[in-house]
Amino acid sequence: MKKPSVNAYVALIVVSFFWGTTYLASHIGVEYMHGLLLAGLRQSMAGVLLTGFFFIKGQKIPPRAMLSKLFIIGVIMLCGSNGLMTWAMKYVPSGLGAIIAATVPIWITIFSYFIVSKSKITAQVIIGMLIGFIGVGGIFYDYLVDLMKPEFRFGILLLIMGSMFWAFGSVLTAKWALGINPLYGAGFQMFFSGVVMLIISFCMGETLQWSHLQEPRLVGSILYLIFVGSLLSYSAYIYALNSLPPSQVAIYAYVNPIVAVLLGFIILQEKLNMVVAISCLVTLVGVYLVNNAYKKNKQYGQLAE
Repeated sequence: MKKPSVNAYVALIVVSFFWGTTYLASHIGVEYMHGLLLAGLRQSMAGVLLTGFFFIKGQKIPPRAMLSKLFIIGVIMLCGSNGLMTWAMKYVPSGLGAIIAATVPIWITIFSYFIVSKSKITAQVIIGMLIGFIGVGGIFYDYLVDLMKPEFRFGILLLIMGSMFWAFGSVLTAKWALGINPLYGAGFQMFFSGVVMLIISFCMGETLQWSHLQEPRLVGSILYLIFVGSLLSYSAYIYALNSLPPSQVAIYAYVNPIVAVLLGFIILQEKLNMVVAISCLVTLVGVYLVNNAYKKNKQYGQLAE
């Protein structure tokens, strides 16, 4: 790999900060519409814009077999992850959602063990997993009253499932090695997943209403998620991943939760005390240990929101 440029580090900064802000934007958006509908609008529009850009440049439509794989991965990673996590923002603080999402490397390691034959579970991985889950458990100490609420428990379940779906999709992506321009492929994944989520939303009785477009906060949330969350941040992520060592790119996974927690505290008045702060740091230490051991085995996968 050639010497990284300044642009590569700028891209990493963009990913580290702006992906952390998407939890806040999603939390605002679900105040006005269902999370699946919000995620569906975000991903379908971003997919149209991204694939449209490549079509204008003369890119051909991928073969049917590759489109099928892009569809499967898109549904797993974006419907199963982004869709469920956006839905969860209706019931769970945005900062807590980001911290739970930070456990993705742990789930990647677990799925790699079963899917990738060369994957190994080392002592460092086990210790890191235990520390990571202890950190998340510590955060719940401050939410004991909320755990009595069915809606809160449902939101936590959605977040855990979303993290698992992203991890499974990441391992599957690495295993299949599609051999397509990552951004072009991502455009199809966004479009396919967005359409699926819109269909599911319609079947649930959730549709886009004219009143939605009269809510400035909702419109701002949707536009922010499309252009900043999906197009800008994901493009920066792909650029950084192809320009910097994975160990450096992984930094964003530790910065995102901190950004989300601080923004949730400042803008939404979410909880931020010593228990939450220490538990967040403990979780990130565990994730670091797992991620570090994972990279040593050269089974590093995608980490994201």
